[in-house]
Amino acid sequence: MMDRRTLSKIDEGLDSSEVAELCFLCRDFVSKRRLENIKDGKDLFLRLEEKGLLQNDAFLRQLLDTIHRADLLRDLETDSRPPEETDASPVLSDYRKTLYSIYNDLTLENFERLKFLLYDKLGRRRIELSKTALDVFAEMEKANLLSETDVASLHEALQELDQELAIILENYTQRVRQPWQQFTLPPDVSVDIERTHEPLSITETQPNYGRESVNTYPQLITDQSEYYTLTRIPRGLCVVFNNEIFTGGLNNRRDTLTEVFTDLGFKVKIHNNFTADQMKKELDHLRRNDFTNHDALVVCVLSHGEKGCVFGTDGERVLLKELTHPFTNSQAPALEGKPKLFFIQACQGDESQRGYYPSSLGPGENENQNEAWQANASNPGMASPELADFLMGMATVEEFRSFRNTLTGSIYIQELCRQLKIAAESQEMDDILTVLTRVNREVSKGEFLSHKQMPQPKYTLTKKLVLKFV
Repeated sequence: MMDRRTLSKIDEGLDSSEVAELCFLCRDFVSKRRLENIKDGKDLFLRLEEKGLLQNDAFLRQLLDTIHRADLLRDLETDSRPPEETDASPVLSDYRKTLYSIYNDLTLENFERLKFLLYDKLGRRRIELSKTALDVFAEMEKANLLSETDVASLHEALQELDQELAIILENYTQRVRQPWQQFTLPPDVSVDIERTHEPLSITETQPNYGRESVNTYPQLITDQSEYYTLTRIPRGLCVVFNNEIFTGGLNNRRDTLTEVFTDLGFKVKIHNNFTADQMKKELDHLRRNDFTNHDALVVCVLSHGEKGCVFGTDGERVLLKELTHPFTNSQAPALEGKPKLFFIQACQGDESQRGYYPSSLGPGENENQNEAWQANASNPGMASPELADFLMGMATVEEFRSFRNTLTGSIYIQELCRQLKIAAESQEMDDILTVLTRVNREVSKGEFLSHKQMPQPKYTLTKKLVLKFV
């Protein structure tokens, strides 16, 4: 829990209008009734504490950054660590921040015109209650005239008032419908998104599949049978489930994935904000693809989770085995003998790992050292085990949380992509397990909110998998 002296100091620096702004930004996390009659920052902080939103300073940092109070942010800088948050930490939605941006740039004259334009839709009482544009937006939400997925009424009004503000809302709509477009804008156009120091990088940009595959490393392989074959362009599909906007009590989250799999020769397909049922249906649909001309399959899931599962945006569970089952040898025969990679960025519990220093005691002996393995006496011939050739890269071990940096994204995904790039550009023949071992090492070195994170790869790969840029 945050230090109350720090919160009190921040409260003293906030005026009443800024408190009202913060309340509006918190409407996705605290019920409207609980936000009523809040007079100062202390009242709001108590509401946030009730919701567990001040377990660390990550959420408050976002709030103060959004209302441009850099001076108050300095009060939170008690050490030199970058701001961290667990996957369970909330993230202010693009929707709220877009509305705040419009409010911030709306002139007093245009605010009065906005109320006039909306008079028939909102009615006299709602209009009279609205002292600021944020009040108008809140009343529009109550009247079902404004939501994350429906901004048409507000856009229509803004077109009459200020074309620049209308464009801000249009850009938001484009990001909701096609989030990757924000990264392929012309060079003379820029969109400031969450003020991150690194660009978000989930894209659908594809490599030039018309060119010849440039395979620079086969001559280094002494035994081709030891390695999975990756020669086709594209190598296969990389499917990303990117769940950001949650209902049913789960906090919103954002996460990023770089263009690394595009550079590795995969055709990337993004699915944003799927419910559990939609995820299962899409996986079943994916299973029915013709994988004959694919060398591999990659599935990435960026979401919340708990032990043995991830969540759809409706808060319902998708078991990890439900992610992999559609692609077993019986379900997707064309993928038999081909690597199937699953990378899961999600918590696997609520526990936080501590760091431990080496003990002076020597290692104990393994009492089961001589335990014999029992082999199956039957001859399998050329048949492949049902669950062969899978890799499951988990951001964390079971029971524990995973962490993310509020500026650069999830710790695991960032390190995974960094190590994949290093290996892809290297002349060495580093396989995926070597890469993931490095990810384990680098992530485990870090300390996040005084806790540790330990990723965990699980695999049934039968060959070495080497990924190089095409």
